[in-house]
Amino acid sequence: MGQKPALFICRNPAAHNVEKLRRVTDLLRRLEDIVAPTIVGMGYELVRVALSRGGTLQIMVEPADGRPMDVEDCAGVSRALSAVLDVEDPITSAYTLEVSSPGIDRPLTRPKDYARWTGHMARLETAEPVEGRRRFKGTLLGLEDGIVKLRLEDGQETGVPLSAVSRAKLEMTDALIEEHRLANQGAGQAH
Repeated sequence: MGQKPALFICRNPAAHNVEKLRRVTDLLRRLEDIVAPTIVGMGYELVRVALSRGGTLQIMVEPADGRPMDVEDCAGVSRALSAVLDVEDPITSAYTLEVSSPGIDRPLTRPKDYARWTGHMARLETAEPVEGRRRFKGTLLGLEDGIVKLRLEDGQETGVPLSAVSRAKLEMTDALIEEHRLANQGAGQAH
């Protein structure tokens, strides 16, 4: 009798990672669909939903009227979303719910963010290279026809397809801090 052939199991790690990413993306979309009506109904806008490996479900919101977010806002939204998430039960494992505001160096997640923050410094990352690179830092020049326009630090202007952006956020600058201070000062005078 001859030798039996060895049994090898080959797995494609790239395919496994793609499948895992798809499942996470599907879950995040489902979570957005679950929480968005409550958030909008309470007078806020959904900025981002993220789920960390450590089990924290972060839901970032901001008041729809543009006023600054405070601790009471976060607490109220958190209580409402806890009830909705308890009923829907979309996450099978234990998690911690965190409701927060975007903060000064906020993520840019919606097309309107790129228009709203035109003139400020931002960092963008793409999943695939655009013009040979995946990281961009520069002054936002706006969004036109689905293309994020930037003036890079070397003075060159470039465009990055919004569909290619995997992560984007504002950079902390004196101008951004001053704009935030003035917005908070204005909100304080309105009360």
